[in-house]
Amino acid sequence: MGLEDGYFRTVNYLRISITDKCNLRCIYCMPAEGIKLKAHEELLRFEELTELVKVAAELGVTKVRLTGGEPLVRKNMVSFVEAIAQVPGIDDIALTTNGVLLPKLGPALKQAGLKRVNVSLDSLQPARFRWITRVGEWIDTWAGIETALELGFDPVKINMVVIRGVNDDEILDFVDLTYRYPLHVRFIEFMPIGTSDGWAQKRLVPYAEIKEIIEKRVELIPVKSVKGNGPAKYYQLPGTKGTVGFISPITNHFCQHCNRLRLTAEGKLRPCLHSSWEIDLKASLRAGASREQLAELFREAIRRKPQHHTMSDDGWQDQPRMMYQIGG
Repeated sequence: MGLEDGYFRTVNYLRISITDKCNLRCIYCMPAEGIKLKAHEELLRFEELTELVKVAAELGVTKVRLTGGEPLVRKNMVSFVEAIAQVPGIDDIALTTNGVLLPKLGPALKQAGLKRVNVSLDSLQPARFRWITRVGEWIDTWAGIETALELGFDPVKINMVVIRGVNDDEILDFVDLTYRYPLHVRFIEFMPIGTSDGWAQKRLVPYAEIKEIIEKRVELIPVKSVKGNGPAKYYQLPGTKGTVGFISPITNHFCQHCNRLRLTAEGKLRPCLHSSWEIDLKASLRAGASREQLAELFREAIRRKPQHHTMSDDGWQDQPRMMYQIGG
């Protein structure tokens, strides 16, 4: 069932960032020169992460999502997925990725127990994709999406961050994907996430505007949420194989339904993405804390979970730790 926080939300979902490294340099996420990476010993070892997943599962967490940076750049990912898939109580393991390494690692990940895949894709135009990612090639990410579909991951979701003046002219092109493929395209409001703070305010395309653009062309029929734990509101279009979803963290935040905790790659447990409050699980774990002592730290994080974020009011207030350092 999971533990209930102070606002009667059941927390049963743990997002784990396993690395701050990434093989792309998206303009709204990372600086062009890259970042100063954490030393290897600063990051939680996979054995330590598995132990923390066991603690979380005993408290009622049933679903785990692996994020980064780009999670697939970390070595031995397949073995880690296999280890947490065997944890009693964990019934769903998902991955957020840029897709570049899925053709290489996808088959083994599927066999190890990975169930679902979200792929970040902000443009269908190769030149624009290269500009947004600075170093990426569209064909590499698209090959990852095709691999995910061929392997039978269910569902396969596409995350498109809509940025005014950058890719907002592609909204209908992304909608068209759902006619050709069983893809679930989610349009995400542009958030102030560190390197984009301030710039994001001018580039935000509100969820209502995105929805209106689509509805001028085709009817949107509300459907039940697609399998997963995301906050998207989903719609079916007549004749499509997939769905269209909207994630609106700024104009219509979904905090009242938030069921997650976030664990950073260096072992900080955060009850809210936007809040800078966190608990250092790594220090306790390496000091020899018992499983019950670790469980109490999880309970404390759940007790400290705020009612809602304040990003729409004050932007990103945690500049020393940007999104790629927390987990997307």
